Amino acid sequence: MVSKKNALGKGLGALLENAKTDITSKSKNPQNYQAGSISRIDITNITPNPFQPRIDFEKDALQELSKSIKEHGIIQPITVRKMGRDNFQIISGERRYQAAKIAGVNEIPSFIRIADDKKMLEMAIVENIQRRDLNAIEIGLSYQRLIDECQLTHLELSEKVSKDRSTITNFLRLLKLPVIIQKAVRDNELSMGHARAILSLNDESDMIQAFEKIKSDNLSVRKSEEIFRSKTITKKNSANTLSNYEKRMQNDISFQLDSKVVIKKKIKGNGQIIINFKNQDHLNEILDNFD
Repeated sequence: MVSKKNALGKGLGALLENAKTDITSKSKNPQNYQAGSISRIDITNITPNPFQPRIDFEKDALQELSKSIKEHGIIQPITVRKMGRDNFQIISGERRYQAAKIAGVNEIPSFIRIADDKKMLEMAIVENIQRRDLNAIEIGLSYQRLIDECQLTHLELSEKVSKDRSTITNFLRLLKLPVIIQKAVRDNELSMGHARAILSLNDESDMIQAFEKIKSDNLSVRKSEEIFRSKTITKKNSANTLSNYEKRMQNDISFQLDSKVVIKKKIKGNGQIIINFKNQDHLNEILDNFD
């Protein structure tokens, strides 16, 4: 017998031939098990979507939706795919599912679809982006997953989510920010405009300093752009390219110390040699080389 996993990988024909899915077979409640139908499904037979792009669900918003469900029921069905006899997995609508669990609902109206993993990922992300706002970092992560896991080009992705390629690029660039700044964007402590201004700086330590300055001085997006743009120009003008000999020595020192070593040289000839270390033990090993 073909396994469920293999059947999903071989397409619709193999899926329909697999008796375990029970999509086309007759059952005690045939109206509840037909692909393309809207049916009431026991909530215990539904599992969350492993491809859910939303990381955080606001507790207050869930509680509010839960109260609405208690009073009015679930107006809009969730969408599920059938995984086996009486077992379903959410394609979209996990927020309604979570709120229904809080409300103590026993059955959820569900639209049953057939979808492989790739299609399910696409559907889940597009559904969430278009129907319920994700934070900017979640959107960026979602776009990156579509690119990596569904092998979409930026052009195909822009058509899939109905967004300009420049908009998609801006969200993807947020993922290059240091983690502490990504977290601030995710938690709505920093606007996307501020984050884009910070991205004009290439050095991670400069980005973090810029982030702290925005917070401490309560800088507007426009002011941030002015300050960080001028800093970028100053750094470019003050930097000096290393000679081949200096680059070779930089690599040799890095190899000898088993650590990342960076030589920074300015126009006037002064500069820094920066030696990175991972922990106290690593620092002690480096210092032993200078005894």
